[in-house]
Amino acid sequence: MNREQLITLISEKLKLIRTEKDLTQDQMSNLLGLSKKTLVQIEKGRIQTAWTTTVAVCALCRESSILQHELGGDPLEIVDLIANNGTLQPKEKTMGGYIWWKNLSEYNGYRLQQNAISQHFRILDTNNYRLLSTFDESLAEQEWEKITV
Repeated sequence: MNREQLITLISEKLKLIRTEKDLTQDQMSNLLGLSKKTLVQIEKGRIQTAWTTTVAVCALCRESSILQHELGGDPLEIVDLIANNGTLQPKEKTMGGYIWWKNLSEYNGYRLQQNAISQHFRILDTNNYRLLSTFDESLAEQEWEKITV
């Protein structure tokens, strides 16, 4: 997934996300710092969200089941990956990847996984802490080799 794809996805799902949060257009436009007219234009598919609005939706609606389902987990992880050119270094503890993640390889409790929806890769340690997240398969494999040697 890249920036343009995320912007398109958020633009297309914004009305559903707003409805899921039980917000009026006035409330949502205030939350995002948009005019109501701009929000209506986005919801009607006439314009797309800007990158900053996309990031705001992902941050402020992080718990949205619609967003989590569409992105295969935490929306902010996807934003962070895109903003950091596709690679994240060690971060917070994960749930271990039992819903949206496919284990590609395991070694001594470490796991190389791929997200079923966004297709990005990550390496988890034995305690489910993320050691790496990236869209770059070759980088994921390189880092995996360092662990398994």
